[in-house]
Amino acid sequence: MKKAQLLKHALLLAGGIVMLMPFLWMVSTSLEQGGFQNYVEAWNRVPFGTYFLNTLIVTGITLVGVLITSSLAAYSFGTMSYPGRDKLFLLFLSTMMVPQPVYLAPSYVILAKLGWVDTYLALIVPWTTNVFSIFLLRQHFMTLPKSLYEAARLDGCSRFAYLWRVALPLSKSVIATIMLFNVIGSWNSFMWPLVVTHSEKLRVLQVGLSYFNQEQSSNYQLLMAASTFSVLPLIILFLFAQKHLAASYSRSGLKD
Repeated sequence: MKKAQLLKHALLLAGGIVMLMPFLWMVSTSLEQGGFQNYVEAWNRVPFGTYFLNTLIVTGITLVGVLITSSLAAYSFGTMSYPGRDKLFLLFLSTMMVPQPVYLAPSYVILAKLGWVDTYLALIVPWTTNVFSIFLLRQHFMTLPKSLYEAARLDGCSRFAYLWRVALPLSKSVIATIMLFNVIGSWNSFMWPLVVTHSEKLRVLQVGLSYFNQEQSSNYQLLMAASTFSVLPLIILFLFAQKHLAASYSRSGLKD
């Protein structure tokens, strides 16, 4: 048993080192021939401040929208009974199988008719609903004892009051995971912002980084410096949220 545990930990350690190597190479390359001055120069070459601000705005508002819609939808699918509930939920889940390139063109046409192209609305509104977030919360809500709801009803709580005062406070780990996944998704979004926006003032971080890559294609030090400070916020966020991530998986029926 001990040998098996040692082998398991050795394999995990080796896998961790392999995954860490590209990041270490990126950081070491960014510090060559100039050190931290490469970071200053990369930041000043293009308006990365604008890119970061746009990304923060889009990520923050999108996250709020996802939390609201996911909480309400998950509560409906997980605790309420009505005809067609399970079929409707399966229909929601089936949309996760559709790759983005399939709906990119029709979505652009709809946004163009609404006059939303090259606006914050195009970057934010379509992503204020996330099916996977609904799934995670729904799985968790289904594990809550019905006696909690019955006791809350006896105390005069409405359905919404029960959701706000009881269900959501008991779902902190799952909510933290949803926040982490959606922040990473918004932060790394590239294809959608590239298609629905054209002006530099609305350019988000990943699109700006792509243009910077084209301009500095041979200057690896500046490229790696820009890549490092672009990904660093996500690494810090993950380090703070990893405990909640593991807890939410164990509570939502997704254990190995």
